[in-house]
Amino acid sequence: MRLDFGIPDDIPDARRDRDSERRPSEASHTPRSIPAPPPPPLESRREIMKEQASNKRPLDISKSTRQRGPDRPRSERKREPSPERQLEVQRRIGRDHLPPRYLGLQIRPEEVKLLTEVGRLRVITARDLSETVYRGQKGQLSRDLQFLGDKDLISTDFVNARRDGRLKKVERIEVVTLTRTGRALVRQSGELRPDQEVYAGLVKRREVEHDSQIYRAYLKEAGRIERLGGKNPRIALDFELKAKVQRAIYHERTANPERDLQEIRQQVADEIKLPVVDGQIQIPDARIEYELDQGARTAFSDIEIATAAYRPGHLRAKA
Repeated sequence: MRLDFGIPDDIPDARRDRDSERRPSEASHTPRSIPAPPPPPLESRREIMKEQASNKRPLDISKSTRQRGPDRPRSERKREPSPERQLEVQRRIGRDHLPPRYLGLQIRPEEVKLLTEVGRLRVITARDLSETVYRGQKGQLSRDLQFLGDKDLISTDFVNARRDGRLKKVERIEVVTLTRTGRALVRQSGELRPDQEVYAGLVKRREVEHDSQIYRAYLKEAGRIERLGGKNPRIALDFELKAKVQRAIYHERTANPERDLQEIRQQVADEIKLPVVDGQIQIPDARIEYELDQGARTAFSDIEIATAAYRPGHLRAKA
């Protein structure tokens, strides 16, 4: 038995038509142009300021009331560095960039100064060298001492400071002296007068503390001499003065063996310009000889270091 409900054949087409009406068209999938958002207030303000600045007239320098000096080339306006600054810049230069100087070594100017000062005074403390030659740059001094020591130009030693019966901790003092190689370099350098004696090595360790203080006294007295117009100073330590006195006495006694010894001593003291106390010629710790009036005349100044190790009688004789 066939049941025919009379379903029309065009139902699928009608369904497709209804589905097409429900689905959006392909044109609806096309992206719409979205307007850009307004710029932030800060950006807008910045653009406005740029526009205002571009519309301003340039400043007329000729009408400015500011006082200016005469126009000079930029190279001339550049400030020249001070000598201290030039030395600091030079100190930063690597040793490999320095030209070979004495004995074929690449030596810095401050190292030459160190060697000449130590050679004239025989012994100087590392602390004094740091404060004077190196102006407080302890690190640079330490490296230079290491270099000069490796080249056998100097010798560094530690000595105990005298306590002289006082109950206090023993102070260790680092001192610097020249070696024979260092003495030869100083003589070759030509930095000192030809008649300047150059010393090497320690003599009496017990007197090192006292002898190392001569450098400070020398710097003070040298400043005074320079203010007086003194030039070309030369330092004679007590070693040199004693040897000079002894040679003069020996030659005079050899030439006149019958002559009184005390009379000879007085004559020698007068010639060397040294005082005589209780029949003994008094030798200063150091003597600075210098020139005045462009070498027309010479003068000298004696240096004496009084320490706690001196006995009262010795101090009276030195006075």
